Amino acid sequence: MSCFVQGPVILIGYTYRLQIETEAALFPSQSLFEADIRGKPSDPFALTTLTSAEGTLARISDTRVEIKIPSTATARFTKGSVMIDLVRRDLPEPLHLGFSLEIPVHLPITRDPS
Repeated sequence: MSCFVQGPVILIGYTYRLQIETEAALFPSQSLFEADIRGKPSDPFALTTLTSAEGTLARISDTRVEIKIPSTATARFTKGSVMIDLVRRDLPEPLHLGFSLEIPVHLPITRDPS
């Protein structure tokens, strides 16, 4: 399955939200998800990890999920892009959902002074 998503760019230092809708029911009730965000798939360390337990991955319906990257995480990103995919963790064995996203990352002009 391929999935192309158009959405907002990630602005460094700002909270990011993106809802993804699929044709297939990939997000059933009671499912738990995890996603690593990396600069590129071969990077040895994740920039951040998102989980259902933390509320950074939220099931909206059987076909829709919301990704929320907190500003504390995006503050560590650099200009360019990041990669993300989703894995179900509520099954006996982890199940990769079969898609990945590359999201552009920009440095905003107006930044938090703190």
